[in-house]
Amino acid sequence: MELSDPVVIGFVSAPHGLRGTVKVRAAGSGRHLREAVEPVIAGHRRRILHVRRTPKGFLVDLEGVMDRRQAAALRGEELRLDRSELDSPGEGEVYVDDLVGLTAVDGGGEVVGVVEETFETPAHEVLVVRGGAEPALSEHYLPFTLEHVPELDLEAGRVVVRPPEG
Repeated sequence: MELSDPVVIGFVSAPHGLRGTVKVRAAGSGRHLREAVEPVIAGHRRRILHVRRTPKGFLVDLEGVMDRRQAAALRGEELRLDRSELDSPGEGEVYVDDLVGLTAVDGGGEVVGVVEETFETPAHEVLVVRGGAEPALSEHYLPFTLEHVPELDLEAGRVVVRPPEG
């Protein structure tokens, strides 16, 4: 099944138990991992029947996944929704996918590079910024925190960054 503007809301990391439950690592807060939501997984829409939050992610029961073998077959698959199905971001919130492609500039307006990807750590999301004028400094890993990303303007397509020292 094709989505016109897909957004990843989670990743199946492993089966859990014998009855088809899957462990899911959320992309972001996990607020879209809730009952009755129908993400696309492995090319098929599957209704979320039950969700339990754990310290290491979420345990999710999916419609049509009845045993451990079926759950194991979903390992590594993304859970996706179309952007039109997402809740609107709250005040001061942004979807991490929207950061990819933004031009990163320093406080003086000099281009540092472009946000090419993001990844999650236990502490926070990290922006990977590549490019810029100096080849020796062509890749930056920036914690997505106010200290390192003090300004964000999606409409202008830019983000102000303060790379960590060293």
